Amino acid sequence: MLVNVLPATELRGLARRRKRPDDFKSVRHALVSEETGNGWVVHKKGRATTRLKRPKPHNTLLEDRVWSLMYRMGFTHLSGEGGAQLVLDADDPESPRSQVDVVALDDDVAVTMECKSVLSPKRLPDFAENIAKHVASRDLFINSLKAQFPTTRRRQVKFALFTHQVLLNDKDRARADDSGVVLFDESDLEYYEALVAQVGQAARFQFLADLVPGQRIPGLELVVPAVRAKIGGSVCYSFSVSPEYLLKIAYVSHRAKGKASDVDTYQRMLKRSRLAKIRDYITNDGIFPTNIVLNVDPKYLTFQRAIQDEKAGQGSIFGWLQLRPAYKAAWIIDGQHRLYAYAGHEAAGRSVVTVLAFAGLDPSQQARLFIDINAEQKKVKQSLLQELYAELHWTADDPQVRVRAILSKAIQILDTEPGSPLFGRILKADEARTDRRCISLTSIFHAVAKTEFFIARTKKGQVLEYGPLWTGDTTTTLKRTVRLLSGWFDIIRQEAASVWDLGAGPGGGLAMNDGMTVCINVLRSVVQHLDGRGLKLTELDDNELVTAVQPFGRVLGRYFGAMSTQQLAEFRSLRGVQGQTAGTRHCQATLHNEYPDFNPPGLGEFLEQEKAETSQQAYVVITRIEKMLQAAVLDELKREFGADENGWWHQGVPQAVRKKVALRIEEEGSIRDKGANLDLIDHRDIVVKNWQLFDSYLAYGAKGSKDARTKWIADVNEIRKLVMHASKGMHIPVTMDQLAYLESVETWLRGQLEGREP
Repeated sequence: MLVNVLPATELRGLARRRKRPDDFKSVRHALVSEETGNGWVVHKKGRATTRLKRPKPHNTLLEDRVWSLMYRMGFTHLSGEGGAQLVLDADDPESPRSQVDVVALDDDVAVTMECKSVLSPKRLPDFAENIAKHVASRDLFINSLKAQFPTTRRRQVKFALFTHQVLLNDKDRARADDSGVVLFDESDLEYYEALVAQVGQAARFQFLADLVPGQRIPGLELVVPAVRAKIGGSVCYSFSVSPEYLLKIAYVSHRAKGKASDVDTYQRMLKRSRLAKIRDYITNDGIFPTNIVLNVDPKYLTFQRAIQDEKAGQGSIFGWLQLRPAYKAAWIIDGQHRLYAYAGHEAAGRSVVTVLAFAGLDPSQQARLFIDINAEQKKVKQSLLQELYAELHWTADDPQVRVRAILSKAIQILDTEPGSPLFGRILKADEARTDRRCISLTSIFHAVAKTEFFIARTKKGQVLEYGPLWTGDTTTTLKRTVRLLSGWFDIIRQEAASVWDLGAGPGGGLAMNDGMTVCINVLRSVVQHLDGRGLKLTELDDNELVTAVQPFGRVLGRYFGAMSTQQLAEFRSLRGVQGQTAGTRHCQATLHNEYPDFNPPGLGEFLEQEKAETSQQAYVVITRIEKMLQAAVLDELKREFGADENGWWHQGVPQAVRKKVALRIEEEGSIRDKGANLDLIDHRDIVVKNWQLFDSYLAYGAKGSKDARTKWIADVNEIRKLVMHASKGMHIPVTMDQLAYLESVETWLRGQLEGREP
């Protein structure tokens, strides 16, 4: 017996509660402090009680979202509060009971759903037991339906498992498929929630198409007059049908719902604003002169030619087209907004739309047709074409073209797979940019495509040697590509989690376009390094390949994780090709320090060039610091002790410094005045001797001794030595950190002196 399944019309109050992301309760004012200690927060205060709220537990929230989705889709009966129960013997109070999270049914379909959620991505140790529970309760569920909810139609019964952040492997999916359990993850749930928000209860047909694809829809067989023809070598049929009928059998292949196994997702998501405008047009008796374009599986069509004049038609044949409807029988190539605008409209049953139905187009042909149609109406974005590359070229004969299709799909999988380091981070054509979703598919596509990961050598367009990711099979190459990229980025994410998680937000800069390109460039050099050491990467399995590159990824991740705020800002400022090249070389230098035999071509030359450039920049900055410091010190001494040498020189300058300068003038025959012969470090001795004159504007830091607060002069002097050595051919580098320090000192000193009275 099925307990606690009620008509949806009786569940409006429950629907209001379950659609909220928070739990609510009211307590007396005196109990508020106790409850806030348990995670509740004040929502609003009343005269006698306080209304509290707190987020629902993650597992409860998932159940409520699934139940609310079924309610909004218009199922006629749903499980009540607390879920449904299957009771073996209703007359026995001790009879075993089996809990079911969500049950939804109507005259055509009954679905029993379990919901499993975890706080962070991981596998379910009891996944097999959950599947077995479904299988064990199947007969009881079906028999209970027949007895309690009879229908004149043959109702389809399905078992589904909704998961949140649960990691599933191929064995798990195969077990579910063998047991007749349909799997839906959080991306599926988000997709259906978005779809039902746009088209209301018509979203149920899309859901059923995924739940019971190919299942016949009883009572909807139809015979219509049609014209058969050939367009571009493909058979097609032209006919008219009611939108109400077409809504039940049509399926929209939305890119928002792309899966690892899908290569046929090319449509944009429906937009509510556009649907509303079309509904208004329909209400005002508007007509559509253009066809809705479909692709129909030929097994659902039978065409019988009618008698006609032999000269009539000129290639077109008139006849009777029999449609044997099933869920997911017809795929909408163009016209989804026109069709779904009829959903829930009173005109859906009495209106007709004209249809051009192709028979048996493969996904690549469908996607190409979609682009051809829409390119005439609205320019197709380059980013959209990049996403559709898999759909357009999945079965291409040219391996170089097929590689790009594999790569396009691999990146989209990385965005949709829970547990992937790039989960929810890839910015696609129709999505809004956020601090987290800020990595364009195009940037990663181009970065990986220019490597030798798939094809190592070609000659005159012919492949001479394949790379470590190519297996010869499209599907296994796709899996290998996803595994390598996921493993590489995951180890970097683990070692630099705080930076990675920030994305494009303040303090971030790694998990962005340029950062991802740098990481892929480094991976390319790692693969080349391993290959150069004689490691046959093509002979390694997927896990062995990831294991081979991960030590390098770990060092790279630690490099990013140890960066200061200023260093991260500098890395983030490396934009475009030149910036990516510089960032790549810095990362390669870090790996070289850890693994001396890792020495990519060009790294040494780049570092030598950079040394010269940083030394030159440092020299310019130090010169400015030295001039500002000298002018400030001498001006202050002369103002305090007088401009005559017997004043400022003998009273303000320490004896040891005076002796050193005098010796230099004598040995070098210098004609400069005494102040010009002071070294940079001499100014520190002068400042310390006359601390009361200089502490207000030449003391660096908020507190400390005279030596501590003038140490900046010594630090600048040490870097100055490196600059002078570099100019003498010793090639001792000034690091980027040292250059950044000099620039910060210059900025501080200029600010101090500008605020000083003359």
